[in-house]
Amino acid sequence: MYRSISAVAFVVALSISSSSLAQQVKSGYGNLEKKELLAFQPSDAAGSAPQQTTGSTGSVVLGFDGISQYDVAAVHRNFIPPDTMGAVGTTQYMETSNGGYAVYDKATGTRDSFVSDVAFWAAAGQTGAEGDSRVMFNKAAGRWIATSFGASVSDIQIAVSATSNALGAWSSTKFTGFAGGTADYSTLALDNNAVYIGTNNFDGNGAFAGTSLNVIPIHDLFGAGAPSASNRVVFGTSYDPASSNNADNGYAIQGVNSTSAGTTGHIQAVSLFNSDLVGYDVKNAGTLAASLSQTVLAGATAYSGDNPGRQPSLMTSNSRVIDTLDDRVGSSVYELNGKVYSVHTVTPLGSDYTVVRWTITDAVTKAVLGEGDIGDATHDYYQGSLAVNGVGQVVIGYDRSGYDPTTGRITFATRIFRAAGNTLLQTGNEQVLRVSLVDDYHNGSIDGQTAVGRQRWGDYSAVSIDPNDPSKFWVIGEYAREYNDAAGGHPLGSGRSRWGTWIAEIDAGAVPEPSTWMTLVLGFGVIGAVVRRRQPVPVAIQV
Repeated sequence: MYRSISAVAFVVALSISSSSLAQQVKSGYGNLEKKELLAFQPSDAAGSAPQQTTGSTGSVVLGFDGISQYDVAAVHRNFIPPDTMGAVGTTQYMETSNGGYAVYDKATGTRDSFVSDVAFWAAAGQTGAEGDSRVMFNKAAGRWIATSFGASVSDIQIAVSATSNALGAWSSTKFTGFAGGTADYSTLALDNNAVYIGTNNFDGNGAFAGTSLNVIPIHDLFGAGAPSASNRVVFGTSYDPASSNNADNGYAIQGVNSTSAGTTGHIQAVSLFNSDLVGYDVKNAGTLAASLSQTVLAGATAYSGDNPGRQPSLMTSNSRVIDTLDDRVGSSVYELNGKVYSVHTVTPLGSDYTVVRWTITDAVTKAVLGEGDIGDATHDYYQGSLAVNGVGQVVIGYDRSGYDPTTGRITFATRIFRAAGNTLLQTGNEQVLRVSLVDDYHNGSIDGQTAVGRQRWGDYSAVSIDPNDPSKFWVIGEYAREYNDAAGGHPLGSGRSRWGTWIAEIDAGAVPEPSTWMTLVLGFGVIGAVVRRRQPVPVAIQV
């Protein structure tokens, strides 16, 4: 039986004035991110053949098309946005998206399998799926793990492969993430002790109701028997919009992926109420005695709320509609040698453009040690993700877009860094992986018309490390496909925009010698990355 623990016993409420003012979460956090399933049209299935590139110049070893909206529409699972997610294994790359899952030969990029998400979960023993999928490869166990909404959006289901072959047998379990509501935006992380799944919870009326952190012993999922969540410990934090004393356990809670020894798990998220990160620990992680430490504000540089992303549309009404989401840490977080590495999308104070901000925090004190922005004043940068290997090489993937008709189409790109002390040093130029095929992406409305409704993008991307060669990183991100109309090669199409995903293998190369660091630092002025070396004092969240 799982053990439910109120986070109030472990997470101390945020201090504000002694008045009775209600405490409101940051803008955007009240939005339910549940995906939109569009009506199926036979013409939606007529996608063009996947493209791929091999032997590319620079650090790109291999690049190829992943799942597109044409693919999922063909199996009557026409979702927006895709929730772009994937991971690399020993011989394969597996992608999960809203509506469909695919497996690729990582040597060639050849797609070996594509099935609907419902079909995948049925084979694993579950009935239905509603998106928000994530997937990782556990190198220590040599097995895959995938998560998703269940047939009910109150439930989270977990599938684990029997072997390293993603095309082989899978088994599964599920648990109630938030009874009577939606356990939204589930996250996934692994360390030596536990599997961590965070959720943003919304009640039956779609109102934000708090968060949950689910901690499951790793051997219960990757052991010899069927996976089980019966020993799950859940830390629930409720939110009352009329209260002035809500606990701040963070939003879009991310467990920290780590191979470090010990029984303590690390957690990072963005604050519910401040333009800052929060950090805390799970003590005795993977046991029924698990408990949370005090929550600490990291001391990040302040920022403002994110605006929609720009694109070079000739229709001014569509030129700034791309949803860059908010400041949540949407992708995986990693620990190396006592430091925690993450990225998220923020808007620097005094500006109106978004950047991808990388942050290094101390795993023990939770304080920001260093941070920097990937961005410039003419583009928006968003949907970032990263991974860091054992020698401190870091690859960051992201989307960027802007008004310029030459460089402004939504572009998926990466940069390679080396961790050096409390900062990241870029070790190569930006690598453009995929440029969108259209300059006016807008879902749910016809090409040439004004965008209608929220223009969903993302909601996340992923970088994973090759288990056979840690200098190789695999990235996946979203781009805009051709229009589903005659101009896009589909005369009988619906005329709507369509998303695509792109997968690439990146060679991080040799770690540079210290003598080259100054040259690399000078290069920051050219690429627009602003590095800050800081030693802030962490702020405990107290009554």
